[in-house]
Amino acid sequence: MNIALVGAGQRGMIYSEYVYNTKKADIVAVVEPEDNRRAAAAEKFGIPSGMQFKKIEDFYQKGRIADAVIIASMDQDHYEQVMSALELGYDILLEKPISPNPKECLKIQDKANQKGCKVIVCHVLRYTNFFAAIKEVIDSGELGKVITIQHNENVGNYHIAHSFVRGNWRRSDLSSSLIMQKSCHDMDILAWMVGSEAKKITSFGSLKYFKEENAPEGSSDRCLTCKAAKNCRFDARKVYLPVIGSWPAVVLTQDQTEEGINKALAEGPYGRCVYRCDNDVCDNQVALIEFKNNATVSFNLSGFTNKISRTIKVMCENGEIRGDDSLNQIEVTKFASNAIDAFEQRIIHTGLTQGGHGGGDVALMEDFIYQLSADSNNSRSSITQSVESHIMAYAAEQSRITGEIIDVDVLKSQLRNS
Repeated sequence: MNIALVGAGQRGMIYSEYVYNTKKADIVAVVEPEDNRRAAAAEKFGIPSGMQFKKIEDFYQKGRIADAVIIASMDQDHYEQVMSALELGYDILLEKPISPNPKECLKIQDKANQKGCKVIVCHVLRYTNFFAAIKEVIDSGELGKVITIQHNENVGNYHIAHSFVRGNWRRSDLSSSLIMQKSCHDMDILAWMVGSEAKKITSFGSLKYFKEENAPEGSSDRCLTCKAAKNCRFDARKVYLPVIGSWPAVVLTQDQTEEGINKALAEGPYGRCVYRCDNDVCDNQVALIEFKNNATVSFNLSGFTNKISRTIKVMCENGEIRGDDSLNQIEVTKFASNAIDAFEQRIIHTGLTQGGHGGGDVALMEDFIYQLSADSNNSRSSITQSVESHIMAYAAEQSRITGEIIDVDVLKSQLRNS
C-alpha cells in the first residue's frame, strides 16, 4: 500500500512513521513547504527527489500516484487540499479540524460521498481505551440514561503558551478558534457519549491572561534578552532546554542540541515573550450544550492547569462515572438509597497504551489501514461522524462572540443554504 504525506510536521510524521515502521504502507511522496522538514521526511522514508514537493499544486499535477494521502497541514489549507485530493479519487486521513469553516466541512462531506472516497478524521480520542471504556459502560445501560456530563479539557499552562500563544495556532485568522482547533475532539467525544445531535449551545470565554498588560516589570519582547526571565515560568529556556529531543522542543528545529535550540529561540517565534505575541485566540472558554435527547453538558476548556489531561463526570439515572485520562482510571458508582448504606463501586484501569493520545494515534492508524485494505467505510471517525463536532465547535464560538444562544438546526440550515 502506498501513501503520500501532505504536511511533514509533528502530527503528519507520527502517522506516517507508524505505518512505515510497522511495514503496513510505504510513504511514497511528501509535500512540505518548509525545506528542513521536507528533507527530514524524505530521508526517513527514502523518498526520491522527484517525489518531494514544496507546493501542493506540483504534487497534484502528478495525478493519483498513491492509494491514499495523509493531510496534516495547517487548518486553513485543508479545504483546498482535500477537495483536490477527492477530485483525483484519493482516500484521505485528515488531521482535525476538517476546516475552520463549517460550510467547507459540509462541502468536503458532500464531495467525499459524491466521489465514493473515504475521509477519516483524526479524532483520536474515540480510539483510546479510556473513552472507549466509558462509552461501553454507558451503552451497557447498567446506569440508565445519561442525564448530564461535566467535562474539562485541561490544556496545561506550558502547552497553551507553546501552541496557542507562541505557536502555529495563536491566531484565528491563521488557523482557527481555540475551541475548533483544540476541542472539536471534545465536541466529538461528547456527542458520541450522549448518543445525540446537539440542540442548543451557548459559550463564554476570552483571552484573559496572555497579553502585554500582564507582562512582568522589566521584561522584554524576547526571553533571551529579558531581565525578568529568572522569575518567569514561561522563560523559553526553561520550557524547551530540559526536554531537548522530545515535544515540544522538537517543534522548534531539526537541530536538537542546546546550541540549536538557543539559535531557534533567538531567531524564531518560540523565543518570544508570551505576553507580547500577536496571539488572539482564547486562553479559557466554557460551553453549555443541550442535546436533542435532553442530555446536557458543561464543558470547560482552560490553559490554566498544571498538567495536560481530560477529566470527565458522567451523571446517569442510576449512577455516575468519573474519569481522569492522565491516570488511565475510571470510577463507576451505582447510587445507594441513603447516605449510610453501602454502595456498589468499581474501578476500571484502562492501562498503559502504546503511542500518543492514550494509544489513540496507533488505534486510529490501524483503523485507517483496515478501512483501506478491507474496502470498508465504517470508521468510527468518518467524515460523516465528524462534521457534527465541527458545527458544535463553530456554534460555541459564534455564541461566545455574539452572546446569543445558538440553535444548532437553524445554524445547519443557514450553512447549507448560504
